[in-house]
Amino acid sequence: MSKWLRSGRRRDICVLLAAADDGELRGQQLKSRLESHYDDRLEPKSFYGSLSALVDAGFVEKRTAGLHDVYALTDPGEQRVRDHYAWVQDCLEE
Repeated sequence: MSKWLRSGRRRDICVLLAAADDGELRGQQLKSRLESHYDDRLEPKSFYGSLSALVDAGFVEKRTAGLHDVYALTDPGEQRVRDHYAWVQDCLEE
């Protein structure tokens, strides 16, 4: 298992990006959706640190659109999400 999968937050960020309608989300949209899922507030420094780690690892790409940073999964990031989904599905079927 890749190191990025050991972090539930990083994995959940990737899942939210995979589920995004147009394949990308602004940073604040992503943070809000994750907070709704966790039913808890996330510290911005910690949240954006997780995003930066995903960008540095090549699983997420970041671009600037106007005043906002926009994030999207890269092909390797999408493959990791699909691999994890298959593993969870296999575990639940056993």
